[in-house]
Amino acid sequence: MTYCVGMVLDRGLVLMSDTRTNSGVDNISTFRKLFHWSVPGERMIAVMTAGNLATTQAVISQLEERTKAPSERENTLLKGPTMFQVATEIGRLLRTTIETAQTENGDTGKGRFTATMIVAGQIAGMQPRLFMIYPEGNFIEASWDTPFFQIGETKYGRPILIRGYDKGMSFEDAVKLLMVSFDSTLKANLSVGLPLDLLVIGKDSFAPTHEHRVTADDPYFAKISSGWGDALRSAFHSLPPYSFGSEG
Repeated sequence: MTYCVGMVLDRGLVLMSDTRTNSGVDNISTFRKLFHWSVPGERMIAVMTAGNLATTQAVISQLEERTKAPSERENTLLKGPTMFQVATEIGRLLRTTIETAQTENGDTGKGRFTATMIVAGQIAGMQPRLFMIYPEGNFIEASWDTPFFQIGETKYGRPILIRGYDKGMSFEDAVKLLMVSFDSTLKANLSVGLPLDLLVIGKDSFAPTHEHRVTADDPYFAKISSGWGDALRSAFHSLPPYSFGSEG
């Protein structure tokens, strides 16, 4: 399992993912799930992955190969005219990769190779955009009504995002919000784990505004974790007391 969040703000995009992959409680590994490519002054594109590791690595490897050998076929990451077309091509590649794996494995492969992706980025002259791509290759786009996407183990961190999100918030506050969301997920589900990868993409910057890996000994994340726990206990005790037989 994994947990990834992509968020749209007035200022740009903020992405965070965990790195834990497991095949049982005794087989836990760390793999990067957040990747990005850029053309200075022209575009910045990032992808986060959740699901079958072999599938997601195959898709990322093919995208990497296309950036290294663009003459063999048009490279959508580096040459696609819109983020919509970038998302369309990545969705097509994901669907084809899954279908190939299922065909090669017959009935035993049904449902085993699924994966979901978040694609984020901006191309010069256009607005930053955020998409969630499903295993079938189709996708939806974020809007101000749905300004963030989650993939993987989403339920524990979602209430934090719903209550705390503000499209006008600073990047620093957005990172703080994401760290609280991830801390809540880490506390509730052992299949999500540190390190966490963070990427901030400022509007019209076409390069990482901020990039950071949050490790187990990260002092700021430790303060967020303990501070959030203390704040919840304080808020709980500040609520009106309940009394048996009371109606208000």
